[in-house]
Amino acid sequence: MRITILAIGKVRPPYADDVGHYRTLLARYTRLELIELNDEEKVDGRIPERAFVVQLDSGGRTFDSVAFSRFLEERRQSRQDLCFVIGGPRGLTRVPRCDMRLSLGPMTLPHQLARVVLLEQLFRAHKILAGEPYHY
Repeated sequence: MRITILAIGKVRPPYADDVGHYRTLLARYTRLELIELNDEEKVDGRIPERAFVVQLDSGGRTFDSVAFSRFLEERRQSRQDLCFVIGGPRGLTRVPRCDMRLSLGPMTLPHQLARVVLLEQLFRAHKILAGEPYHY
């Protein structure tokens, strides 16, 4: 399974180090591509053709870590790649090809921190699926 994260705007310090850290940790478990875009108008053209598209949205579906790992496993079993779309500082309008909206919690997060939280949860989910300790 390939995971693509489309994010509006460039990640900057102090978040850039954390993004790099989790990208390195995830490399052991999955193919991950992080694409930073200047504006949301280019999002639709960068979504992989047959991917299951997840838009991060504060009003979206929530998971605990174990349920999120099951969601990833369902995608893997169905041989679907995943594409997560994260808005910029002003949020994101609806993504045309959205299969699911995902909330990282009811609080509003800075868009750069949302990338770190998503990457950490992806890492945690892969650890759970591998049967490894995940309280990192």
